[in-house]
Amino acid sequence: MKKIIKKVSGLILVLIGIVVWAFYSYDDNSILANTGYISNQKISWGIKRGENHEQPDLGKTNLELIEKYNGIAMGNKEKKYVYLTFDNGYEAGYTGKILDTLKENKVSATFFITAHYLNSAGDLVDRMIKEGHIVRKSHS
Repeated sequence: MKKIIKKVSGLILVLIGIVVWAFYSYDDNSILANTGYISNQKISWGIKRGENHEQPDLGKTNLELIEKYNGIAMGNKEKKYVYLTFDNGYEAGYTGKILDTLKENKVSATFFITAHYLNSAGDLVDRMIKEGHIVRKSHS
């Protein structure tokens, strides 16, 4: 036990040293230089509806950002996929039935959950994960 405490204490001291070094090694000018990539340019997020059931146009700037940050906005227009997503926050008790239906049909979905939902319905969140669904924290 003493060896573990000694190793952890040493690691904590190293981490504190790194933080102190990082704090004192930068002046205001170098911090500004290192954050020069941050932009306050307003970017509208929206889509232009496609014609003849084609995928919508996300716009050049949005597509560049999606590509730059390896994001996903739309699927492949050559293949027919449906992405099921559910926002689970303060739901009305249907999640169990939804999970039953997804399981019966061998379908996966993505569930966006709130911290409240995780704390109040942890058994359902465990089931989502166990049954192969994607579970993500919602930003609301």
